[in-house]
Amino acid sequence: MPNSIAVATTDKFLEPESRLLAKSLNLDFILLHEPLKFVSKYDYLLLKTTDGIAVAKTGKGAPKPVYVDFTSGAVDHRRRFGGGKGQDIAKAVGLNKRGNLSILDATAGLGRDAFVLACLGCSVSLCERVGFVRAMLEDGLYRASFHHEVAEIVAKMFLLDSDITGIDEQGVFDVVYLDPMYPHTDKSSAAAKKEMAFFRDLVGKDLDADSLLSYALRLAEYRVVVKRPKGAPFLDNAEPTYQLEGKSGRFDVYVLKSLDSISA
Repeated sequence: MPNSIAVATTDKFLEPESRLLAKSLNLDFILLHEPLKFVSKYDYLLLKTTDGIAVAKTGKGAPKPVYVDFTSGAVDHRRRFGGGKGQDIAKAVGLNKRGNLSILDATAGLGRDAFVLACLGCSVSLCERVGFVRAMLEDGLYRASFHHEVAEIVAKMFLLDSDITGIDEQGVFDVVYLDPMYPHTDKSSAAAKKEMAFFRDLVGKDLDADSLLSYALRLAEYRVVVKRPKGAPFLDNAEPTYQLEGKSGRFDVYVLKSLDSISA
């Protein structure tokens, strides 16, 4: 049975905006008068606060609410010390061959990989079809646009109104990037970050993940890159041109045209 989620706020001044958000997402709204640990009607709450929009697990012992935050924590640390174009994701999309790539991140999630690529100079269009995740992502991009160190980076990130199936043009992006949700094993879930638990609970597996590849191959000019866990099958059973293996996963790279002959 899917986990339940509602929109909530503790701030009466934010109630009108919160109700509009709930209506746009077709979710219930509650004005919260009690601590999260005492909420039992919903498994999760999408919290509208003065700091932004967060998702929060309810019940005793729940972790802290999670925001999309490009300005601090692990995301900011990776921006500063992540290894630049030596990172596997940079090599996978082809930044070792050409800079200033236009990339479609068709499964954007919390936007972290898209942010890394924007840090490296790419123009990144983002699709996110899960409504509450998209609302969090839009909020995170908005807040980051006022931050003096990352405003210039998020200005290269464009949240699209459509998912990948609604994009009609052919070869409109240099690279299409896919990171579909994959069922976690007991081993991987033990190591997974607590802040990503809500994705497993509320979003689950992308049941149509295989079909995403055909859309991606049509929209990409030079290559499609698919991020996969170790041991996961190829999307749509299609063998990639080559793979880049990492510590916890891999990148399957489908080359359509060479980037070598294109000037930076």
